[in-house]
Amino acid sequence: MPITELVKLNIKQRNRQKIITVAYALAVTFAFILSLTNNSVEASVAGNERVNYLLIENNVAQNLSNPETIYPEDSIENIKNLFSTVNALVQEKQIDKAITVQKGDTLISVLNDVGLNRNEANDIFAALKKEFDPRDLKIGQKLHANYTIRSSSGEFVRLNTFVIETGIGERVVAYLNENDEFEVERQKDEMIEEVNSATGSIDGTLGASMQKQGIPSRIIHNFIAIFSYSVDFRRDVRKGDKFEIVYENYIDSEGKVIKSGNILYAALILRNDKIALYRFKNKAGNIDYYTEKGLALKKTLDRKPLAFKNARISSPFGRRYHPILRKYKIHWGVDYAAPRGTAIYAGGDGVIQAAKYYGSYGNYIKIRHNSEFSTAYGHMQRFAKGIRPGVRVKQGQIIGYVGSTGRSTGPHLHYEVIQNGRRVNPRTIKASTGENLAGRNLTEFKKVVANIKSSYSSMFAQNETPKIAKK
Repeated sequence: MPITELVKLNIKQRNRQKIITVAYALAVTFAFILSLTNNSVEASVAGNERVNYLLIENNVAQNLSNPETIYPEDSIENIKNLFSTVNALVQEKQIDKAITVQKGDTLISVLNDVGLNRNEANDIFAALKKEFDPRDLKIGQKLHANYTIRSSSGEFVRLNTFVIETGIGERVVAYLNENDEFEVERQKDEMIEEVNSATGSIDGTLGASMQKQGIPSRIIHNFIAIFSYSVDFRRDVRKGDKFEIVYENYIDSEGKVIKSGNILYAALILRNDKIALYRFKNKAGNIDYYTEKGLALKKTLDRKPLAFKNARISSPFGRRYHPILRKYKIHWGVDYAAPRGTAIYAGGDGVIQAAKYYGSYGNYIKIRHNSEFSTAYGHMQRFAKGIRPGVRVKQGQIIGYVGSTGRSTGPHLHYEVIQNGRRVNPRTIKASTGENLAGRNLTEFKKVVANIKSSYSSMFAQNETPKIAKK
């Protein structure tokens, strides 16, 4: 984010004060010398008079072209020095530099790259540490530097401000005060929450159609993600189908959108079927999307939860000849051969039940998705950071990496789906996840639905359909 207007104003005022101070001194000296060399000239400068630098530059520069004819010899050098100082200040210019943190960057190295020497960088570093932990610097983070250089040589003069963006609308700012000392403060934009709604017909792609309605790209992406496991956008969505959406935006005092918020309501009207979903946070703090009746959004379990989507099936579900035990046994999952280290995803939303070394399975994870379905993953090289029993995961989240631990002949993922305690074929089962709302959660959810319908009644009336899809 650009340096704030307050910081810019401080810089301008500080530079102007320096110019005025030197120019004032020059004017006093000039007037004094004139009074000595020319009795007919009465020169005086009022203590509260503002000095116009352009006037000084034009008049004094003209006289300095032949100073020996006007001024005493011992004063000429002093006047030249004063004028050079003013001229140098005018010839300085400020540079605004946007910086993106790269791999291997540190706060010190970034400050050095701007132009500060080791001692100067250490001083800024120490000041910033009061409001920002340097260990929190991340790859891709945005920084901004405003500094002064010599116009003629490009020589670095000083750093004026240094800004670290710590979040959307939030930053830590270090800036030079009037005493040429760095002050550090944490700034946060005032954000106003607004709720927007939009509806439209699909002509071309869904994304392009939503963009025409002025819907932010991040909101469009999230809208598509909500339906990605229940709608085939290539086959199910056609020209003339419709969408509805209610979403949050956060704006500043001037009405500029700072960031996008949550989607509160999302609907697709596909021919005569309407899939309408409402966002709800239950008493346990879990957030999901539900139909008007409080039924959870049904997500089919991923049949191949790997980053390597071209992974071949090295061993199918069912009876097979075991390559290590050398006898026929039932294989209770599907094996996908994949390069060692390939990311393994959670097959669906759920809670980690087990994450441990488990006999012939090697490094093993089990996820409970709901009261009916669980999934299991075997022979992992290692678990992803933060994966442990009790942790809630989302469908598509990385939980581990392909390996060959346990009873295994090579790197692969052993993937199981457990339905009501019985292992079933992951390739054929249509398993859905998500818990339906009940009790107090359902009561509160119905209030949310009623509020949205009441607030956006015209949108709902406009897109009423004769048939509601059962989801």
